[in-house]
Amino acid sequence: MPDQPHDDQTGVRRGAPLAVVVVPAGLGLADGQRAWSLAGDPAALVAGLEESAAPRWTWWEAATTAPILVAGGVRPRACWDVGAVHRLLHGGRRGDAGAAWAAVRGLPAPPLPARELDLLDLSDTPDDPVAPDGQLSREWTGPWAETDPARLLGRAQRWAALLADVQRAQEQALLALPDPRASPSGVPLAVLTAWAESAAALLAVELARDGLPLDRAALTALLDELVGPAGDEMGARERRDAEVLRHFPAVCDLRNPAAVRELLRLVGVDVPDTRSWRLEQHRPVPGVAALLHWRRVERVATTYGWSWLDRHVGPDDRLRGEWEAADGGAGRMTASAGLHNLPADLRVAVAAEPGHVLVRADLGQVEPRVLAAVSGDAAFAAAARQDDLYSPVAAALGVDRPTAKVAVLAAMYGQVSGAAGEALRGLDRAYPVAMAYLRAAEASGRDRRDLRTHGGRRLLLDWDGDPAGRGRYARNAVVQGAAAELFKAWAATVRAGLRPLGGTVVLCLHDELLLHVPAPAAEPAAALLRTALDGVASWWAPGSGVRFVADVSVLTRWSDAKP
Repeated sequence: MPDQPHDDQTGVRRGAPLAVVVVPAGLGLADGQRAWSLAGDPAALVAGLEESAAPRWTWWEAATTAPILVAGGVRPRACWDVGAVHRLLHGGRRGDAGAAWAAVRGLPAPPLPARELDLLDLSDTPDDPVAPDGQLSREWTGPWAETDPARLLGRAQRWAALLADVQRAQEQALLALPDPRASPSGVPLAVLTAWAESAAALLAVELARDGLPLDRAALTALLDELVGPAGDEMGARERRDAEVLRHFPAVCDLRNPAAVRELLRLVGVDVPDTRSWRLEQHRPVPGVAALLHWRRVERVATTYGWSWLDRHVGPDDRLRGEWEAADGGAGRMTASAGLHNLPADLRVAVAAEPGHVLVRADLGQVEPRVLAAVSGDAAFAAAARQDDLYSPVAAALGVDRPTAKVAVLAAMYGQVSGAAGEALRGLDRAYPVAMAYLRAAEASGRDRRDLRTHGGRRLLLDWDGDPAGRGRYARNAVVQGAAAELFKAWAATVRAGLRPLGGTVVLCLHDELLLHVPAPAAEPAAALLRTALDGVASWWAPGSGVRFVADVSVLTRWSDAKP
């Protein structure tokens, strides 16, 4: 019988999806043909199946399942994350089991899971995972109170069977999406994207556990220098303020932008706002340079000071935060604890441990290259075959390189006028297919028509607000979202290739990967970053003619990387 437990691990097809539900007593498993349970240590059981069958582990969400396995020393090779795939198919931030189940069943999304059950949950049948209205029982989607090992394994088995059903339905939905390119592997791009998004969700769990290696001595010396000794924060704050105010004929609260504007007027600097880039042109004026330095130090003091170190840097000198594999918009990876915004001043403290090195790779000009690939513009793709995409664009437009760069970025971000206005008009003449692709996305945003990225992510555009704002968002999201998918596929490929080298990914920063590897593996890791990018590009944008490039370097400290 398909729903009968099996006590052995035989019959699992190598590389095939295998639903897994982890409980303290063992595992609930299902492969679409049968569901069974295994008693024992969950991590050890998964490790055994990983070695014998290397399945594509299917779970509701990596954030709730993978930490148990990773803590047990297991790093699964491949997975299918139902929550990540749900966000890919349907957009938005939700990826919980209830939302994913409702979507594949054609039901309205249920309310967000509550921390505690309320009176409405009493209508659910505790022994049935599906409620009378067809939704998943909230008693099942919440924390399980069951403690009896046999009953717990039985519940895990039934839950795995439902999980396998959702995985199959999601895969069918992905197969039904239009494929924007001929697949060399025969696997549709949307399915490959689902695999990469799932791997990114698993990588997010590993990043949160492994952390970013820091040189604590260097970090504490920096904080002493920039923000003052620990315990003297208020005194250091007053001294920072005084160092700026001594250049002005009055005093004010430097943390109040309106007051700072008035202060600047007293020395002849009249600006509409106090953004740093605007103040840079007034740096020669006495006091402005001090104000810009104050801002840099103030940011470190308020966000990355001594309390930040105490909260987020462990006794093993690793900086840890929570990671999300996809934001609620275009799908970029995000992180807490300041990991995605670490000031340049502090990068000297990010250092390899003894016997190890950092290997850094930064995708070059990735968003315009992605635009060339996804739009199918042959002329723009020709420019993207060069090491520096902006030089041939400048030649085509008859402008200097900085103007060409501003024009390309402005086109992708929806700025269609301004200093680069004539160059923008030149883009329409030189690269009409790419510009038409952006305009079509903008029109969809204005009309509140949802879009899909090159890899299949749904971009939700039916929201209130200024139509022009929606248009600019859509114009950028089709490029940024596709770039995020390419990046995560690259990161997932690198993650897999690092295993035999003994290295780990320790940071995913927008378009940059930072690896921590044993020193003898430095060159193989650097080669892996390049070959992985070429391999991903071969199926992500086959036949496009676009060349994706990465600047790769071996470092002792992150600050050693060239800007």
